[in-house]
Amino acid sequence: MDYHVWLAYVVTAIVFSLAPGSGMVNSISNGINYGTRKSLTAILGLQIGLAVHIILVGAGIGALIAKSAIAFTIIKWVGVVYLIWLGIQKWRDTSSLVADTSHDARSAGTLLRSAVLINLTNPKSVVFLVALFPQFIDPAGNQVTQLMILGATTVAIDATVMLGYTSLASQMGRYIRSGRIMEKINKLFGSMFIGCGALLAAAKS
Repeated sequence: MDYHVWLAYVVTAIVFSLAPGSGMVNSISNGINYGTRKSLTAILGLQIGLAVHIILVGAGIGALIAKSAIAFTIIKWVGVVYLIWLGIQKWRDTSSLVADTSHDARSAGTLLRSAVLINLTNPKSVVFLVALFPQFIDPAGNQVTQLMILGATTVAIDATVMLGYTSLASQMGRYIRSGRIMEKINKLFGSMFIGCGALLAAAKS
């Protein structure tokens, strides 16, 4: 995989991980209730769920590349459109994300299992990965190697971001959950998604 392509993916993956979603809410909630140290198992759980999605999506994309170059190209363009649409939806989203602050004595194992299920049952992750991966894969190259690089990069970035959210929430939870702040965050990342989609579309023209 070309170094510049990988760097472009890193930027896009950071936007993906930072954007508000169920993983962010889980990390904020755990940070508020249990602190950073105990929440590490939940962050691990989120990454296990994400890794399962990556493996499933990667296997499907690899099979698609092997069968039809035209279908793969169509998927790439659908992905561009999806990124732009997602950005518009995120920009228009005025709802706030409120973390569950009910404090109960949950074990590390319970936090781990709960986090795994949160990502496993989040279909938006699968749709996003399906839209994202083909933009950075060279059909003429080794798909397995490229998918492994993209997958490892995604997990590493997401784990770092979730750790940041958890640590920040343990110190400033009430500000993160502010409706006004969340509206600004939604607009910021909506603009970023639109920008990513537009850049990918321009690169293909």
